[in-house]
Amino acid sequence: MSATAAPAALDRSDFRTVTAGGAKLGVATAVAVVAFLAASRLVPIAAGLRGGVTALIVLAAGVAVAFLPAHWTAARSTEGIAGAAAVGLVGTVVFSAIDIALLRPFKAYPWTWDAIGGGSTWWYLPIWWMLGTFLAWMGGIVTAASGEATLARRALPSVAGAIIVAVIGRLAGTPVEFSVVTGAAFTLVLAALALVALARKG
Repeated sequence: MSATAAPAALDRSDFRTVTAGGAKLGVATAVAVVAFLAASRLVPIAAGLRGGVTALIVLAAGVAVAFLPAHWTAARSTEGIAGAAAVGLVGTVVFSAIDIALLRPFKAYPWTWDAIGGGSTWWYLPIWWMLGTFLAWMGGIVTAASGEATLARRALPSVAGAIIVAVIGRLAGTPVEFSVVTGAAFTLVLAALALVALARKG
């Protein structure tokens, strides 16, 4: 008699899942930031190439932060969604440690980044923690609503919507970098999809 496969565990929010997932997410975020910094300095600016490359890096990082936590926690209900948000928060804290220990001493960012906060290197940390947690939370809601869809299928609507909104913003002459527009568009589209998912469930 052959043994049947056990069903996959759902809605994991235990300490190990949250901390291990957060550590992986924090390292992945650091890699994305380094890739962004390298692209912003090495890729030619001609014909919008630099803007396109940095926007793709931002989009890829957004997808990772939004959907990997829910994938790791197998979010299907409130417990898994909360676990995904916790993974997002731990990921931002891990990245902050890498940032403070490695990126800051090597002066990875332009001086204008600190000038926004009046010369302080700490102004953005609470914003970063909130953004990372928010993206993972919204991704958890979308994941829970999508059932057994693959990770790629869960992320596709957010990615497609973000690209459309970002291109429209660029054509409208938005006076900010294309990568910033893309990141903002991804966040807004993801939040909208999460609200739609909640409305359907209600």
